[in-house]
Amino acid sequence: MSQGEHNNFCESAFGGGTELGKMFLVGLTGGIASGKSTVVAMLRELGCAVIDADVIARQVVQPRFLAYQRIVHSFGPEILLESGEINREALGSIVFSQPEKRRLLNSITHPEIQKEMVKQILKYFMLGHRYVILDIPLLFETNTLIKFMKHTVLVYCDPQSQLSRLMRRNGLTQAEAEARIAAQLPLDQKVKLAGHVIDNSRDVETTRKQVLKLHSSLEDSMDFLLVRLLALTAAAGVSGLLYFLLRQLMS
Repeated sequence: MSQGEHNNFCESAFGGGTELGKMFLVGLTGGIASGKSTVVAMLRELGCAVIDADVIARQVVQPRFLAYQRIVHSFGPEILLESGEINREALGSIVFSQPEKRRLLNSITHPEIQKEMVKQILKYFMLGHRYVILDIPLLFETNTLIKFMKHTVLVYCDPQSQLSRLMRRNGLTQAEAEARIAAQLPLDQKVKLAGHVIDNSRDVETTRKQVLKLHSSLEDSMDFLLVRLLALTAAAGVSGLLYFLLRQLMS
């Protein structure tokens, strides 16, 4: 696949103007210690397809991936551990102090992260899922993928709960916890940007009821009839039709 075809394919898979764009993506985000992991676990228990952007970001810099080779070529072997894996702390100290190096790293990793996300999205769509959830911690901060999301979901908790949970979870002082929270976009601002809000300020069962309600509303959507067609095509082994559909998506 040429770079142009790949770009068109990514645009299609992330909600572009083709038929695949009718199958929706859900962007899920939160704040530090807001309980996003708890909500993700509940969604997975319900059988939802969830793609973790952080996990993919760690995967694509492993030695077997192209991004690894490009990073080592660009930053030198001194960023490697004895095991041959990238020393994330050493690389982090370079890119955070030098904006041009950070841009270089992003230019290497972001396309590979996108490719891996597209692969996983298509896998879930082929399996017949009505929607795929993208777990993206900095969804609103980076603002690059929001346009591809049919729905955005914020896992919220009140500021006092967030502070106390972070202090307890990470063993931080109040000042340390406040500094980490201040480094992110405040949850009260994210509430204004989100299409759906799950308030995780109270007990687990209250959160679970909200997750069930969200899941039910997303499952009831009729936007994704093509999901069934693709799933049936794959199950029936009609490779010619599948090839035709994919070629249309890439064109």
